[in-house]
Amino acid sequence: MNTPLIRLCIVDDHPLVREGLKARLSTVAEFEVVAEAEDAEATLAMLAADQPDIVLMDIGMKAVNGIELTRIVSQRHPDVSVLILSMYDNPEYVAQAMQAGARGYVLKDSPSAQIVSAIQSVAAGGTFFSPSIANGLFSPKSPERCLSMREQEILSLLARGLSSKHIAKQLDISVRTVESHRQSIKRKLNIDGQAELIKFAVERFRL
Repeated sequence: MNTPLIRLCIVDDHPLVREGLKARLSTVAEFEVVAEAEDAEATLAMLAADQPDIVLMDIGMKAVNGIELTRIVSQRHPDVSVLILSMYDNPEYVAQAMQAGARGYVLKDSPSAQIVSAIQSVAAGGTFFSPSIANGLFSPKSPERCLSMREQEILSLLARGLSSKHIAKQLDISVRTVESHRQSIKRKLNIDGQAELIKFAVERFRL
């Protein structure tokens, strides 16, 4: 039985970038680039027509930027995953993208193998950050510096309003593990209750 192809759409306002990325991804047997788009209008039309599994989203686009478009896609097409593929490594962009609903963030100049891994991880229901993004996601001066990458990830999902059950499903871990991480986060950040934890997460990831 053949494994279903992972259907991809590339959203970028530079034709050469789209062509280059399509060429890189076309070498992977399990990927199928089904559509390309250069702006929000074309992206939304494409989603209705081509039904991709994953949208590879640029941030720096005219009119509606990639982060806002990610929010729109996540709301209108919850079954479609968005993977940010950007030249910007600004931690604030990463935080905003995750709050908007992105499932990962990869730099455009990443090795092809890393981009492939990111797509595979997101397709499997997980998340993915470029190593340099993961290392710089939180400022060394911020109180979150003591959190593990998984704890940071859970904090960002809490900011999006996800319950422990939904976080567990998205990260492919048990609810008990999520609850354990939440307790660890509260202990490390000296936060008492669940309401305070949610408040902290929302304020940290506020646009």
